[in-house]
Amino acid sequence: MGIRKYKPTSPGRRHGSVLDFTEITHVGPEKSLLRPIKKTGGRNNTGRITSRRRGGGHKRRYRVIDFKRNKDSVSALVKTVEYDPNRSANIALLFYADGEKRYILAPVGMSVGQEIRSGDGAEPLPGNAMCLRDIPMGMTIHNIELQPGRGGQICRSAGSSAQLTGREGSYCTVELPSGEVRRIHITCRATIGRVGNTDHQNVKLGKAGRRRHLGRRPKVRGTAMNPHDHPMGGGEGRTAGGRHPCSPKGVLSKGGRTRRRNNPTDKFILRRRKKRK
Repeated sequence: MGIRKYKPTSPGRRHGSVLDFTEITHVGPEKSLLRPIKKTGGRNNTGRITSRRRGGGHKRRYRVIDFKRNKDSVSALVKTVEYDPNRSANIALLFYADGEKRYILAPVGMSVGQEIRSGDGAEPLPGNAMCLRDIPMGMTIHNIELQPGRGGQICRSAGSSAQLTGREGSYCTVELPSGEVRRIHITCRATIGRVGNTDHQNVKLGKAGRRRHLGRRPKVRGTAMNPHDHPMGGGEGRTAGGRHPCSPKGVLSKGGRTRRRNNPTDKFILRRRKKRK
């Protein structure tokens, strides 16, 4: 899809842009694949804020997406390509030959009326899903499983894709968008092609209101707060904080590790996205 810019009739319109939605072929979702979403406002089950700057936003309903792609030996036709408010990628509604309907992530080049298959007999065409052992070397893939049968977990956002670079024994070598090279079992499934809606990252919101529509509240600097609200607050006039950047609870915000110490999947990483110091 392309980017549309409006005339600068206001400060928000001057710098904002939107998608032109030329790939969207249908507006209303499939009602049988809708589920309710309960808003949390960033709170956990005890009511404490665990994720700051969350709340508000437009009401949404979840579209059930088929990340497992385990309906083998049954062909499907692409009925519509739709917008999904819960993710950056577009979704496609499939009508299977046995009457079942499912949503999948819409890759680049998918069109209405296209035939989609998954399993051993599928051809390596955009939108088809198969095991890594059956995908030709050098192909671009997305919606990649880390464990067989669990469903795709990698490369699901708009415009993302990975490349199958090698195959040895029971494992394949996949280069991820971050530059990380990882070994994945050959029985894990992936979908051919690149996730569509590639211009999503080029959209500029232009005004604070569009940020609020997405459920994101304003971000306030710690140095602009009072001492009892933030460790970096207080002082006469503007200050640099007087210490290293941290959260309201004093946890350092830079340089800390976010992964578990003994992550069981670390042994499958051949090249990390960042070099360890």
